[in-house]
Amino acid sequence: MIAFSRPLLVATGLALLPAAAFAAEPATATLTLTADGVVSATPDTAIVSLGVVKEADTADEALSANNKAMQETLSALKEAGVADKDIATSSFTIDPVMVYPPQKDDGSQDAPKITGYRVSNAVTVKLRDIAKAGGLLDKVIRVGANDVRGVSFTVDDQDSLMDEARVEAMKTLETRAELYARTGGFTLKRILSISEGGENTPPMPMMMAKAAPQAEAVPFMAGEQDIRATVHMTWEIEPAAK
Repeated sequence: MIAFSRPLLVATGLALLPAAAFAAEPATATLTLTADGVVSATPDTAIVSLGVVKEADTADEALSANNKAMQETLSALKEAGVADKDIATSSFTIDPVMVYPPQKDDGSQDAPKITGYRVSNAVTVKLRDIAKAGGLLDKVIRVGANDVRGVSFTVDDQDSLMDEARVEAMKTLETRAELYARTGGFTLKRILSISEGGENTPPMPMMMAKAAPQAEAVPFMAGEQDIRATVHMTWEIEPAAK
């Protein structure tokens, strides 16, 4: 009898608990909205990928020619005021130049032959004065750079612009939430969560072209970019008082 006394007492105690103790908590009514804040800005920085490509009968000759032209290119950049921290090597390759003989009448084909070597050296350059970018590109092209792989534009100080976009998004959310509350017959109690999502991917005008040795000064049109912040917000709501 003693062995069963404690379980019986526990069971009796549970039976005396009110039924409300096992009832599920009522669901919290919420309102979730998402808004974008957008700030437009004129780009102030150009990022250019440029380089030198040279071919010669031997790898050593091609390398020497490439090194000479690249040194002149870098010197022109530094003379124009581009800091060392704004110049970074992005690629360097040495490749054989291959010739593939045509297929013979019997379907066979001679082995490809190496006729020379190609050396490519490219750098990524950040130009902080877009107004001078066209003239600078023209200068480096004339001293040896013969491969312009791309130009993009950006705003250097995006943090402050992103903060402005966040403020705009928050204002939009507050206005929109109040509108929903008035027309939906409820009130906003408190903010339950705020989060930021989506990537800031402003459009970047691009220029992809091979540079001619005697090209005219390169015209630049940076356009305008949108800095965008996406904010999500959730409120707890309750029916409006009657």
